[in-house]
Amino acid sequence: MAYPAGNSAQRIRIGLTGLAFAFLLVLLGSVISRSRDDNSPPPTQGQANEAEPNEPLAQLGVAPGGDASTNNVSEK
Repeated sequence: MAYPAGNSAQRIRIGLTGLAFAFLLVLLGSVISRSRDDNSPPPTQGQANEAEPNEPLAQLGVAPGGDASTNNVSEK
């Protein structure tokens, strides 16, 4: 089943138009996201400490790679 030459060119043109539309949509989303981040106030010292993840194993003294003498666990 042979397609006319114009049909193939039209399919390529539609595909490239869709690809360009998707690229522009992602670019627009990136610009909006970046401008939203720029408008937010910088974190204060208290907020920066709250943003750090908690390390429950390190707080217990059982973090891997630590020295056994620094652990607060009594060995039996």
